[in-house]
Parts: sequence; structure tokens; C-alpha cells
Amino acid sequence: MSTTARGAFDPKGRRKYLNETEGRRFLQEARRLPLVQAIFCETIYYTGCRISEALNITGVDVDCEAGAVVIHTLKKRRKVSRRIPIPERLLKQLQELGIAAGGKRLLPFCRTTGWRIIKRVMKAAMIEGLQACPKGLRHGFGVRCALQQIPLPIIRDWMGHSCISTTEIYLAVKGEEERALIRKTW
Repeated sequence: MSTTARGAFDPKGRRKYLNETEGRRFLQEARRLPLVQAIFCETIYYTGCRISEALNITGVDVDCEAGAVVIHTLKKRRKVSRRIPIPERLLKQLQELGIAAGGKRLLPFCRTTGWRIIKRVMKAAMIEGLQACPKGLRHGFGVRCALQQIPLPIIRDWMGHSCISTTEIYLAVKGEEERALIRKTW
């Protein structure tokens, strides 16, 4: 499989990630949802985790001291965890949910419901195309990290990739993101 097919663009060169403008609109619409659904959307946006990973967060996974959330990767045969720093506001909301949930999952719905919530927010934010899906949020996180010049090994760890070559796909940007990168040389 080519890097383009499995990366930030499809074989026809169409973008599969949310750009900065779409990301702002997504967050704006997500914050209009009931609190637990808004927290779910923001968690995926700010961590780049998968739906199933977000839904498995418990109160124990909220690390207030480190200002991070621990995400347990479910795609690997052995349990692998990664700690991802998150904004203070989201950290406090997750902590409050954790207190209320006891030792249970913080987000009390299934994967399909989570997928529907994200699709509904994408529609309300008028985001259309390949990027208007949960994976668009994950790819958007990777691209945002790359544009901010976060070292690839850190992005790899945050995203739970085993190989750095998987993470490198977020450096291959086009359009508005490409122009933002080149502007740094002007």
C-alpha cells in the first residue's frame, strides 16, 4: 500500500484530515452538545485517539499531575498505553467525569453512538469530504503536531504508532498547510 493511500491523502490526492479552519468549526459545534458528548469530541480532537480508545478511558487514566490522559491502544496484541497532554479545561472536565463514574468508563456509550456523534458534529460544522469522519480528527491531530514541528518520535508515541514511517505521513501536507510551512522560510 502506498504512503498516500494509507496517509493523509487518498490515491486521488484528496485530503483526509481536518484543516485548522474545520477544526475550529468542529470544536465550536461540539461544545454545543450535552457535556459528555462534547467531552468525547474534544478528547478525540485533542489526543488523536480512536473512538474505542476514548470510550475506554476511566478516571484512573486522567493524570492531573502530568496534565495528561492515558490512552490504552487497542490495536496491538499486548496492552500499550500512551500519555498525551491535554488542555487544562478538558483535563478538569475529564477529572470531574472520573469522580462521578467511580472506576467505570467515563463515556457511557458504544462505538457506534460515538461515530454518530462525530458525524453529526461534522455535518453541523459544515465539514464535508473524506475528512468528515472520526479518522479525519485523528489525521488532523497528526498534521497539527507536524505543522507545530513537534519531533516525530513524540508524535509517534502520542498516536501509538509502532513505526516512525507511519507517523511521517503527516509531514506530507498540501494546500493551505503546505503554504504555512513554506511561509516559515520566507
